[in-house]
Amino acid sequence: MKLSTMLMYDGNPRAAADQVVDLERAGLDLVWVAEAYGFDSPTLMGYLAAKTERVEIGAGILNVFSRTPGALLQTAAGLDNVSAGRAVLGLGASGPQVIEGFHGVPYRRPLGRTREVIEVVRQGLRREPLEHQGRDITLPLPADQGTGLGKALKLLTKPERADVPIWVAALGDKNVEMTAEIADGWLPHLVYPEKVAETWGAPLAAGKAKRSADLGPLQMTGGGMLAIGEGEETKAMLDFARPLFALYVGGMGAKGKNFYNDLACQYGYEKEATEIQDLYLSGKKKEAEALVPLEWLEAANLVGPRSYVAERVEAFREAGITHLNVMPASADPAATLAELKEIVG
Repeated sequence: MKLSTMLMYDGNPRAAADQVVDLERAGLDLVWVAEAYGFDSPTLMGYLAAKTERVEIGAGILNVFSRTPGALLQTAAGLDNVSAGRAVLGLGASGPQVIEGFHGVPYRRPLGRTREVIEVVRQGLRREPLEHQGRDITLPLPADQGTGLGKALKLLTKPERADVPIWVAALGDKNVEMTAEIADGWLPHLVYPEKVAETWGAPLAAGKAKRSADLGPLQMTGGGMLAIGEGEETKAMLDFARPLFALYVGGMGAKGKNFYNDLACQYGYEKEATEIQDLYLSGKKKEAEALVPLEWLEAANLVGPRSYVAERVEAFREAGITHLNVMPASADPAATLAELKEIVG
């Protein structure tokens, strides 16, 4: 099991990126760089590539709507070069609020577009001419849609690797099935390890049944806040995770179009999910945070005595997690991560 973390993209991410150097020395294997509608991810990933030596650097995630497949190909190849083969391309559909509100692009057929983008990016990394006839992507552009001068071009520069890992952020059944079929890794969120099988077991099995042996086993991330210590003071750290859970369940999307709210319902928290969303969207964020089930917080995070954290590590391992994604919450994050590294073994 590898250790990963998410670079916080609010505030000043440059300061957070500087901390990754210490985490790398402590045993961090991979750092994910989100973008949402803050700073772009590739710029920060390039900054990390220059400051680190060993840690893998992943986009977590780039959406498949606001950049063309060719631009995503260039980004993956460029980052893999400046990092000397440490890039991971995380892709996802994001949601209509961001895609249509921030980027002004129609949110159409997210699954189909994700599949076609992956096909084109892999084709390009092999330095094949970009020719693709799909429902969502056609390369070169047909003559009746442009000047008719488009040519099937291959990447001008030679990539560091022809197989940059591609991970997909997915929660819905069809998306998870597609991810298990064609992606190198899967990026779910707010993972309750004991509920992974009942929530996603069927789509994972369906996707893996169609998976090419060339891809190898599906990688998977999961985890949360990390705080190791005795006493109620450490356990109380879970309350600091409440705003994040409330944000996703209550505020990441509109009513009827919030994937994380749907996930909470799948976990068996239908009543809480409805109330959290109602409160959050009406501006009552603190009240919404208070309703996040403690059971979920305890299961999805690694907070408590060393023996309890070890139990949670094994729960995530049994759920199929290959990359334990943690956010150290302590005065010395590197020391906390190093202790987790010992526990993981």
